[in-house]
Amino acid sequence: MKTIRIGIIGAGLIGKDHLEKYENIEGAEVVALCDTNETQLKKMAEQFGVANTYTDYRALLAREDLDAVDVCVHNNLHAPITIAALEAGKHVYCEKPIAGSYADGKRMIDAAKQAGRYLHVQLGFLYLIETIAAKMLIEEGKLGKLYHARSTGHRRRGRPFVDGYATKEFNRKATAAGGALFDMGVYRISQLLYLMDLPMVKTITGKTYQEVAMDETRRAISGFDVEELGVGFVRFEGGLTLDIIEAWAIHLNGFEGSSIVGNIGGLRLPGHTSQGKTPFSYHTQLSDMDMDATFDLGNANYRWHQLREHTDAYDSSQEHWIAALQGRVELLPTAEIALQTILISEGIYLSDQLEREVTALEVIAASKSTAMNL
Repeated sequence: MKTIRIGIIGAGLIGKDHLEKYENIEGAEVVALCDTNETQLKKMAEQFGVANTYTDYRALLAREDLDAVDVCVHNNLHAPITIAALEAGKHVYCEKPIAGSYADGKRMIDAAKQAGRYLHVQLGFLYLIETIAAKMLIEEGKLGKLYHARSTGHRRRGRPFVDGYATKEFNRKATAAGGALFDMGVYRISQLLYLMDLPMVKTITGKTYQEVAMDETRRAISGFDVEELGVGFVRFEGGLTLDIIEAWAIHLNGFEGSSIVGNIGGLRLPGHTSQGKTPFSYHTQLSDMDMDATFDLGNANYRWHQLREHTDAYDSSQEHWIAALQGRVELLPTAEIALQTILISEGIYLSDQLEREVTALEVIAASKSTAMNL
């Protein structure tokens, strides 16, 4: 297999996670690392044995020996750095969300098409064994005609920085563009869009909140101006619907997992309640009796890896990326899924602002670049 030579831009928390994953992927070699924080850059380079370091991403992009660039920076930096990398002839892996706005995400996809290069977005839930199993059941007709899905994400008090985790940049529109919906909702919404075969958004309604008390000193330091809770309802072309609740902080002890239903059966994805993690389950009726079923996904996953070709190419977002660049599998349309995901999140923001339902076309027309100047 061809070795894929990678340059990573961003050596912080996310960059470290990507470095760890690439270490365990055959055929992936990180040869360059960039960050404006020289101390952090040196630390990560030494820890992971990366020989070439840069404090200016343009210098990294000037290397002619890179196959791909991995963008691990704040949301509002995704578009300018990704577009520059694509124009430099590099394939690009970008962290979620695709960007800080639909307008910026669309520019990224257009730039990839113009450059004839791949753009892959980190949508990690697409590679969970539950997602793979759900996709198989749907494609084999076990749910019948799909008509509704529910996206649920719960943290009791898990707001970045103010609740003790991660950095203050997650809480600022200037760097992150959004809060719970952009940070965690993107995983579940994209997962359901993938399972529904990426239906086109028609209308969106929703509201966001920031109500739960937080440490006032950290609030002031972080400039917390994003949502801790987002709720919404989406209508798609063809009749499908989706409802959403995504919480960074809420006075409830858990949500049931996300779900998707059809006229023959339904699926519930794992969630967290006061009783612990709920299982992946299938629901239908047999001989006029309601049936609830669970699966041995561990044994199934082991068997698929032994008997099916290229199963490892779907073990994680990074492994899929490397396999696609090696030509072993076709790249999933993660950029397009991520763009529709951000359209929905931005639609919730616009609906909240206007206090009414909005159309996809209205959201697209209202979307503005949030990209930071470099």
